[in-house]
Amino acid sequence: MNDFPAVPLLEHRPYDRIRELYLFQEPMLMAAIRRGDRGEARRIINHVLVHIYSAGEERSDLLKGLLLELVVMISRAAVEAGAAQSEVLGMNFRFLTELAALNDDEDLAAWLRKTLENVFSTIERQEDFTPPLLIGKALEFMRTNLHRDISRDETARHAGISPSHFSRLLKERTGRSFTELLRQCRVDLACDLLRDSERSLAEIADVCGFCDQSYFTRVFQDVKGATPKQFRANGKLNGAEAVRRP
Repeated sequence: MNDFPAVPLLEHRPYDRIRELYLFQEPMLMAAIRRGDRGEARRIINHVLVHIYSAGEERSDLLKGLLLELVVMISRAAVEAGAAQSEVLGMNFRFLTELAALNDDEDLAAWLRKTLENVFSTIERQEDFTPPLLIGKALEFMRTNLHRDISRDETARHAGISPSHFSRLLKERTGRSFTELLRQCRVDLACDLLRDSERSLAEIADVCGFCDQSYFTRVFQDVKGATPKQFRANGKLNGAEAVRRP
């Protein structure tokens, strides 16, 4: 079943209508590449090709023109997703050389599909590449949404990383899973609120995203070795001692 909206073609302006479709689909295609979502990228490419085929006799020139734009955009998204820039540039030269020699629309469509697969393979080979801006974006999203029931997949989507790639990067860089890191972020925020505010334990549990005060106490004690109440009392005691020191 086709999940995309129908885009009617005007017989006297096939290029304009196809280009309109391409511009509509382009952000979703680039996002799929950045996430490492090969299946979604294939689906979008196939949808665009179906509409290009319906353009009739002009479709070869139409397809070739759009492919030139696609190569640039796909390459940029690939670098953002983790592909080595030098490898992508070399691949681009080869792609464009091949494209110049093609005229048959079936060959052009096959070339596009092959290009997309090569781009994803290049991204996946860069196992040691860590996009720090994307990881930082994910962590910032977690810290500003601790009050919500956020998931790994939602956080990865926000950062433009595939969920599996996100999990791997977190484990490599922090030694923790998403669940462990989210729990630590919630406990860290709770520590700040216990130390610097007079909010009740129930309020703090809610603000930090714990389902209830009992669960908050259990998790907090597991991480900090003290209950929230004990932590707050110790903080006040230490603060009073610091004030009394000469």
